[in-house]
Amino acid sequence: MSKRRPRKKQLPETPVKVIIESLAHDGRGVAHVEGKVIFIDEALPGEEVEFVYTDSRKDYAEGKVVSLLSRAADRTEPLCPHYGVCGGCSFQHVESAAQIRIKQELLNEQFKRIGKVEIPELWQPLEGPHWGYRRKARMGVKYVAKKNRVLVGFRERRHPYLAEIDSCVVMHPIVGTKLVALGEMIAGLTIRDKIPQIEVAIGDEQCVLSFRVLEPETAEDQEKMRIFGQQHNMSLCVQSKGPDTIVPLNGEPEVIPTYALPDQGIEFKFRPAMFTQVNYEINKQMINRVLETLDLNENDTVLDLFCGLGNFTLPMAKFAGLVVGIEGDQPLVNHAKENARYNNISNVEFYAADLSKDISDQPWANRKYNKIMLDPSRAGASEVLKYFKKWQPEQIVYVSCNPSTLARDAGILVNELGYQLVKAGVMDMFPQTGHVESIALFKK
Repeated sequence: MSKRRPRKKQLPETPVKVIIESLAHDGRGVAHVEGKVIFIDEALPGEEVEFVYTDSRKDYAEGKVVSLLSRAADRTEPLCPHYGVCGGCSFQHVESAAQIRIKQELLNEQFKRIGKVEIPELWQPLEGPHWGYRRKARMGVKYVAKKNRVLVGFRERRHPYLAEIDSCVVMHPIVGTKLVALGEMIAGLTIRDKIPQIEVAIGDEQCVLSFRVLEPETAEDQEKMRIFGQQHNMSLCVQSKGPDTIVPLNGEPEVIPTYALPDQGIEFKFRPAMFTQVNYEINKQMINRVLETLDLNENDTVLDLFCGLGNFTLPMAKFAGLVVGIEGDQPLVNHAKENARYNNISNVEFYAADLSKDISDQPWANRKYNKIMLDPSRAGASEVLKYFKKWQPEQIVYVSCNPSTLARDAGILVNELGYQLVKAGVMDMFPQTGHVESIALFKK
């Protein structure tokens, strides 16, 4: 006999009036109702709002603003008409300068609360374009039979459904302004309901769109895609399975996107599904900050952990004696080696290793490094920090896309390993979103 599913709890429909007390780490307003914390989309500290519940759990609830009774000075009008429905952005209602200030305050708070560390000096935030900056994305695709329309874009906020949008103002305009045209082209394919996503990779000069296909496309489909690509200055590819199956349309040349670091005279090649920073302007500034901070010379032996395709490794090698890059993804390591050869940089070594596992038997792990650079995923780098006792670096620069794990790891470095936190700050890699990119410097 099958068990009956528990009936979803009925949420109150009457709007509730509250005053917003603070911001959560993801940018939502925080209030309390009858002792329970409520996270409210698009609400700012100090505002009085009426909200309705969108979800309720044992320990917390979620809601959305239905009426703004008082307005914070930091509030502004969203630029995108789809804001609030599309889940791609969460901060468009916040004035740009305030977004940076809020993220800096969040970083400070996380260091104190999680890491039990005070930031002695704040770096000047790195800022770049607030719109049209995003060059990497994975967009969803959905054929809606009732409307005979193909949606292209991002999921609705807090829902699994694809949002019905016609443009994206944070995406680079070569793609952000073409969502309707993309949908119309896909709607004319025989496999219009067999394309779940598009991988977007935009280089300095090239735009490559990789269409995930669940069934083989016909010759007619390929011709329609080819014509679309030519009309919009894009290279269209198909992907039948994993990222390594991305191939150009029949008869078309493979287009390898590139991005340059003019200050260091370096150009990177990358394949569409490979990780690269989404915001090129901030990436350039970030690399310059790392180089200025580490002040490298030919006597330095640097370890670059979570090095990817060498985004920091190759620029550092322009000044250091030797740089050793470690990355968990073998294809990225292979590509990093290719980029080193392409740029005629020979004082680098790259190795593949899972930095969350035991690395004590790795030859590279048994050397000495006087400076370490690390840029881990959102999970942070706590597992590899124990090896710092062996390496004894004088300086550590830590770049992070998650302030909470950076704060945790800062606590380990300062309170357990005896390092001093010198400086920290934020970099506006993801304007209009709650994501925080940050950097910290530690010295022995």
